[in-house]
Amino acid sequence: MAPVQVHLVDGTYELFRHYYGAPPARDRDGVEVGAIRGVLSSMLSLLSDGATHLAVATDHVIESFRNELWHAYKTGEGIEPALLAQFHPLEDALRAMGVWVMAMVEFEADDALAAGAAKAAADARVERVFVCSPDKDLAQVVTGNRIVQFDRRAGIIRDDTGIVEKFGVPPGSMPDYLALVGDSADGYPGLPGWGAKSAAAVLARYGHLEQIPARAADWDVAVRSAPRLAGTLVEYRPQALLFRELATLRADAPSFPSVDEIRWRGPRAEFTALCERLGSPGLAVRAAVLADRR
Repeated sequence: MAPVQVHLVDGTYELFRHYYGAPPARDRDGVEVGAIRGVLSSMLSLLSDGATHLAVATDHVIESFRNELWHAYKTGEGIEPALLAQFHPLEDALRAMGVWVMAMVEFEADDALAAGAAKAAADARVERVFVCSPDKDLAQVVTGNRIVQFDRRAGIIRDDTGIVEKFGVPPGSMPDYLALVGDSADGYPGLPGWGAKSAAAVLARYGHLEQIPARAADWDVAVRSAPRLAGTLVEYRPQALLFRELATLRADAPSFPSVDEIRWRGPRAEFTALCERLGSPGLAVRAAVLADRR
């Protein structure tokens, strides 16, 4: 059997990207479906480029277990209704297209991607796992050149060396990095005074929060305002550990039963009617042509 390449896609990111980046479109009932059509087209392009084993992670609900840990963690508040209304129909459309969907309720789509990447990489037949998302949270799952992060929009693939070049820390330190600098998209602020440069410099030397000396005098790395940063880390240590927990992706999230289950074998019978309803019959034609080539 030829080596397998696995593509795991952040469906929530794709939905947002196409909602704000593509022209609106309505189905035959007048419902906005432009983002759904955009994601389906994007997945067909990925398959056309050679992807064979594909799974898409989605946030079936926006909230997760992390909302119980931090009061300001992201919620669905503020998401435009026309976008939010496309979340569940996208999952149905992807399944009709024959794509395995990892729809998260307790966990988040990023957790499913982390869990799926670990499962795929544990299969000896898998040569490489592409985690298709630019989200910095997912840098932590990169492993050598076997599990890589693929920013499809920018056309950039990052292995562990690429993660160090971008963030200044290796993948294993990314949760610690995010704990210090925060993640505004996810709703936690990081620690006062800590920025990307200082966090990268300190973590490049010490790796994890626990290994950073409590006194700046014991640091053997030159960082501006080191005494203030060290004091902040001591004062806000509980918050730092909590933020790291928020940033750490859960490899025990649901994903897929096996790599064999996510092999794309073509669309289901109902996909043609669904595409007609979406007002985009050409998607069904593209899917059928791709299936015939397999």
